[in-house]
Amino acid sequence: MTMISRRRLLSGAAAVALLAAVAPAHADVDVAELLKPPALGDMALGADEGAAVTLVEYASATCPHCAAFHKDVWPQLKAEYVDTKKIRFIFREFPLNDAALAAFMIARAAPKEAYFPLIGIFFDTLETWVQDPANGLLNIAKQAGFSQQKFDDTLKNESLAKGIMEIRDGGAKFGVKGTPSFFLNGKQLEGEQSFETLKAEIDKLL
Repeated sequence: MTMISRRRLLSGAAAVALLAAVAPAHADVDVAELLKPPALGDMALGADEGAAVTLVEYASATCPHCAAFHKDVWPQLKAEYVDTKKIRFIFREFPLNDAALAAFMIARAAPKEAYFPLIGIFFDTLETWVQDPANGLLNIAKQAGFSQQKFDDTLKNESLAKGIMEIRDGGAKFGVKGTPSFFLNGKQLEGEQSFETLKAEIDKLL
């Protein structure tokens, strides 16, 4: 994995290189394997490890369908099931291009408590920052306290990029073909999910 340069972010020329071969979709996966934390660690909210119900989302920071889920479904899901610790929610990075990888690198390099707020900003302002990823991401990073130097150093961090791509490759092995993709106690739910659909599935397990 090479560093992400401003030129690559501006041109998107290397986006295709991030697309790896993926396995066929599976109706269910080995839950124990799915819930093994990656080397970078999992970013999770809600109930602790070992919860009766765990929802895993694989998403790309540049995915408009992921952004729509974040805007239309996530607030209610978070309020009703995550904040109340009825379920454990795990967010896993599945970058579909260099801009998404760079965004996730920034979120991972920020203080841990800033991770989910940054993910929220990426989705809320997607239509704006994705038009000029290099400057758009820099402006968002500055809101999280990044200097220009820290921003540049983060995008040059090959071990961080490798760790995120390992999470993406792990998702591909579980059958993730696009974003968003969800696993509810190992059952795969592909594409955007309505709150009503998720609620019905979650309530069966509680």
